[in-house]
Amino acid sequence: MSGIWGWFGGGAAQKRKDTPKNVILDLRTQLEMLQKREAHLTRQIEEQEQIARKNVSTNKTAAKAALRRKKIHEHNLEQTLNHVSTIEQQVNAIESANINQETFLAMKRAGEAMKHIHGKLTPAKVDETMENLAEYNRFNEEIAEAMGSVSIGAQVDETELEDELEELQQQEIEDKMLNTGAVAVDRLPAVASGEIKGKTPTAVTEDDEEAELKRLQAEMAM
Repeated sequence: MSGIWGWFGGGAAQKRKDTPKNVILDLRTQLEMLQKREAHLTRQIEEQEQIARKNVSTNKTAAKAALRRKKIHEHNLEQTLNHVSTIEQQVNAIESANINQETFLAMKRAGEAMKHIHGKLTPAKVDETMENLAEYNRFNEEIAEAMGSVSIGAQVDETELEDELEELQQQEIEDKMLNTGAVAVDRLPAVASGEIKGKTPTAVTEDDEEAELKRLQAEMAM
């Protein structure tokens, strides 16, 4: 057992300078050996009990010897189980301590990274920078507004522009009317206020009907 306990403290652990991972691996190897011994002792106890049962009536001396060996195996098994329990506890303790250490180191590295990222950055400096940016933005907007209000070049009268635009629109309307054969309204002759002399409205309508009828007859004769 001195070899087992040598892993925990003392000169052996310091001399070997094993990492927690290697210590855990060695402990698990020792634990595996003890578990094999536990299984072997259990089989030995069962065998000696069978021998004692077999000879309990015919050979009491052999039966007592078997029971004596059984007792020895049971004592060794109890010690082995204690060792297994102790090593399992130590493995769990080392694993827990190793996790705590790795977590602490990770948090420490995170803190150093945050310190490196922030540098000399402080909330006061952030506020000052944001205020400066806001001031620069306001200043830029004022400059843009001032530049937009300045007219460069000759000034044009808006009334003249409207008149010229209206003239162009009227010219476009007249051109379209000339192309389609229509006459502008303002160029039509005035309508007589009196009655039209000559044919009455009824006579005009009848003449139109006669002309339309003749046109249809001509088309049918073709």
